[in-house]
Amino acid sequence: GSCGEVFPYPEISNEELAEINQFVGPVEKFFNEEVDSKKIDQDAKIPPETLQGLKDLGLFGMQIPEEYGGLGLSNTMYARLGEITSLDGSIAVTLAAHQAIGLKGILIAGTEEQKAKYLPRLASGEHIAAFCLTEPGSGSDAASIQTRATLSEDGKHFLLNGSKVWISNGGLASIFTVFARTEVVDKDGQVKDKITAFIVERDFGGVTHGKPEDKLGIRGSNTCEVHFENTKVPIENVIGEVGGGFKVAMNILNSGRFSMGSASAGMIKKLIELTSEYACTRKQFNKKLSQFGLIQEKFCLMAVKAYVMESMAYLTAGMMDRPGFPDCSVEAAMVKVFSSEGAWACVSEALQILGGLGYMKDYPYERYLRDTRILLIFEGTNEILRMYIALTGMQHAGKILTDKIKYKGNMGVALGEFLTRLQETLGRKVDLGLVGDRGVVHPSLQESAKKLEENVYYFGTTVRGLLSRFGKTIVEEQLVLKRVADVVINLYAMTAAISRASRSISIGLRNHDHEVLLTNIFCTEAYFKNNYAMAQLEKYADENLDDSIKKAAKQILEKRAYICSHPLDRTF
Repeated sequence: GSCGEVFPYPEISNEELAEINQFVGPVEKFFNEEVDSKKIDQDAKIPPETLQGLKDLGLFGMQIPEEYGGLGLSNTMYARLGEITSLDGSIAVTLAAHQAIGLKGILIAGTEEQKAKYLPRLASGEHIAAFCLTEPGSGSDAASIQTRATLSEDGKHFLLNGSKVWISNGGLASIFTVFARTEVVDKDGQVKDKITAFIVERDFGGVTHGKPEDKLGIRGSNTCEVHFENTKVPIENVIGEVGGGFKVAMNILNSGRFSMGSASAGMIKKLIELTSEYACTRKQFNKKLSQFGLIQEKFCLMAVKAYVMESMAYLTAGMMDRPGFPDCSVEAAMVKVFSSEGAWACVSEALQILGGLGYMKDYPYERYLRDTRILLIFEGTNEILRMYIALTGMQHAGKILTDKIKYKGNMGVALGEFLTRLQETLGRKVDLGLVGDRGVVHPSLQESAKKLEENVYYFGTTVRGLLSRFGKTIVEEQLVLKRVADVVINLYAMTAAISRASRSISIGLRNHDHEVLLTNIFCTEAYFKNNYAMAQLEKYADENLDDSIKKAAKQILEKRAYICSHPLDRTF
């Protein structure tokens, strides 16, 4: 097909499929029989025998190569197991904190010596890892960390001092990836403060942690403060180069986000099973719940969200598994934003279908609700990620941007393909080669593909308009950028769903007509949302509410209160 990157949808080999299936069975069995999620939530800890079971299954080394004792799974296979491990939020977070971020620095930027020394015991789970970036004064603003590492007189080690907060696995870990400021002399001889990444062992000394935080959800995961006091870190424990830590941190975070899509989809599939059983048996007004239109709508919403997030997650994982590792950090960010918000919406709808039952501690639904809320916050808040998605997406929609904004980042592969094609067609009718005689899309998806092409075309002209209006200051226009991000996310979501449904028809998967139905529902809704967002973007400020919204917010924030008079007040 003409969009080589996203059509056809990625396939895995039969060997890979067989390999993943030999893991899926035992892991599902373990989660069904050995994991007591209610107890984990109540006791706010994962029992040692459950942790040991997870280690024995190899789940602490899923992406560590086999030569270091790991399972050596591809991104696609990691995503597949994430569908199962996500059935318990606390376990999912413990495993992800360990390998998606905790040891990931060693995996992607470590030396041979570092890998050989640390990975085998991390793979077995004998050592647990944690990722230490966030500080009391520094969350998404990672560049503002204050923890410091000072080189010793003899130049053999660094002394590490500082505190990190909200560290997942902080109380369990014996290996920490820690980010700290170091003095670096640049090529002009100027001394600069730059961030460096370190592998820190608890055994180095001077490492302590606070008591576990008492949290709303994911209660069984261990979260605490970690303090470093004159911790002696040998210079050979620097990850990457001295002063290169910010990039290491971003690469670690960017590389793990895609798996939230398959994890969220796994949870929603489970919710659909549980709630549909209830809806088909519970009666009201002499009808089953399943016969009411407003209940049916909720099941459709859950299925559409699960289908789309799954399509995006596996498309992204498939691209990340290609030789040459194309940078998919924007796609991964889009998967994270879409999936976290989709998961939260679906859990809320599931609770609503169950009515009073959903609110009771005897059932798992209220726990799912509490466990899901964190997804919109951690691994980069959705607000920050929307800014990243918008700025990066725009950079590629109009090359004009490269002069105007020196925003470092790399538009992802799939959307990059789309938008380079978009550039060639800016100014004449759009044709991405999805439809027509040589098109790569099945006839039953033609309408959706046309909607996508039209949106992509309109997006190009909208972005050009924004750039000529705002120029450099676009970076500050967050309400504008939010709409841009939402359009970009929808374009990628539409692409992924159309591509996946096309594959399902062409290879004759069972229920492929259902996939087409879900895809067409999603694309029609996304098309209208995109058009609405772009219409708002084309209007000057007096025609949309942005200025009024900011003005109202400013008045509230000046008084730090709700400032309307009470409805019972009278003027005296």
